[in-house]
Amino acid sequence: MAAVNGGGVSLASQAYMEGKAVKETRALVADLCRQFYSLGWVSGTGGSITIKVHDDCIPKPQQLILMSPSGVQKERMEADDMYVMSGNGSILYAPSPKPYPHKPPKCSDCAPLFMKAYEMRDAGGVIHSHGMESCLVTMLNPSAKEFRITHMEMIKGIKGHGYYDELVVPIIENTAYENELTESLTKAIEAYPKTTAVLVRNHGIYVWGDTWISAKTQAECYHYLFDAAIKLHQMGLDWSTPSHGPIQQGRGAISAPVKAGLKDSNHNSEPLPVSSLVHDTVSSNIYVDMRCILLDIEGTTTPITFVADVLFPYARDNVGKHLSATYDTEDTQEDIKLLRSQVEDDLAQGIDGAVSIPPNDAGKDAVIAALVANVEAMIRADRKITALKQLQGHVWRTGFQNNELKGEFYNDVPEALQSWHSLGIKVYIYSSGSRLAQRLIFGNTKSGDLRKYLSGFFDTNVGNKRETSSYIQISESLGVDNPSEILFLTDVVQEAVAAKAAGKHSSLFYRVDLQALACLLSSPY
Repeated sequence: MAAVNGGGVSLASQAYMEGKAVKETRALVADLCRQFYSLGWVSGTGGSITIKVHDDCIPKPQQLILMSPSGVQKERMEADDMYVMSGNGSILYAPSPKPYPHKPPKCSDCAPLFMKAYEMRDAGGVIHSHGMESCLVTMLNPSAKEFRITHMEMIKGIKGHGYYDELVVPIIENTAYENELTESLTKAIEAYPKTTAVLVRNHGIYVWGDTWISAKTQAECYHYLFDAAIKLHQMGLDWSTPSHGPIQQGRGAISAPVKAGLKDSNHNSEPLPVSSLVHDTVSSNIYVDMRCILLDIEGTTTPITFVADVLFPYARDNVGKHLSATYDTEDTQEDIKLLRSQVEDDLAQGIDGAVSIPPNDAGKDAVIAALVANVEAMIRADRKITALKQLQGHVWRTGFQNNELKGEFYNDVPEALQSWHSLGIKVYIYSSGSRLAQRLIFGNTKSGDLRKYLSGFFDTNVGNKRETSSYIQISESLGVDNPSEILFLTDVVQEAVAAKAAGKHSSLFYRVDLQALACLLSSPY
């Protein structure tokens, strides 16, 4: 470990820096970085976090500061990887270099901005997030200098705000280098004395609180509110007004979105109602020259409640019985093998709810009990992992075979699938649920077997639904000349953005009339 000379409080000795308070805060920063990585806030080495070492014996302005380094894999950091700084920002401890291919340690590029939050707001912790929501919300209106929202329950999680209050977050323009943001962030903090956050356009957000808990809680609420605003915008609704009614041109947080529409016999555009709108995330266009349609399931073709209130509880309540009855079968042994591997990784990463699975010689009952505990924790966390999805598919297979389960769909789905099929448009499914589970859901419905209208199924074996590489792989599998010949429909912003980056036409889908879209695709206009 390398100790670096610098000013600071007298208690910032080597002994103090190796004491309990500093050690616990080091571990806390590493743990939070892993959590924030799972939320997409610090992926790709982006984002950062800093926390003051709380000590009642030291005045807050003089307390030591711990800061995550720059340009490192945040989810893999360890306690010793943190920089230790004095209250005035001088480096007291720098982490030792790691062997190739790791880069040499570097203090966070966010340090000057973090220090402004400490100095001007007496913060106890500051979070810099690159969360997709915090980036996209600044792009809805490129000229806006503020983000405003009101009458949302999660506003109550922001310091000094209640449900009826208007939350205002300043937006500053991005720069090529992080430290160049210091001056504009300083001005924003001065101009908005009530704010606990500053958005950076096309970049992310800085959030601070009196303690690390306050900073974390508020960051979660900000991201929720940004996501809500993006989705309300896609539905043509104004999140900045108490009623959240339709956006009116010339008022509200942004100008009204252009609604795609069908044309009447006089070729005049007739806007579709919001309930029949498929609205592209970037250019507000509907795309009609499609060879293939790729459909999400949950929230797009199937009510979220069917997954959350029917399928998940069925898998949770029946997994033990299923494992016991099929323990020696090839499918179940493969499921157990995948779960063992996943749980080992979870334990190594400190994932909440992970329980060690005993070896087979411990006995069938002991192994099953541990498997059930892990599966229940994974279901509660709604984890999108192959080991869980494959086992769930096998449990659901039994349920469908015994007529205990039936696939549920929105009323317009069967007719839309039939229409697309008759038009020669190939329809595929891409879901975090296993391919088996997808086939079961579409093959066992009140409308009969809908699989005859589908050309194929994709699951997380091709990759995470929020990663562009997944959509590139799907495009290559479908054999289209250009990814833009594929229309992907989803209700999740991050998935639409990932598909867009792969060259697909991607549209956010807010439970519109699928049959209206089928008519739109068949329109000669």
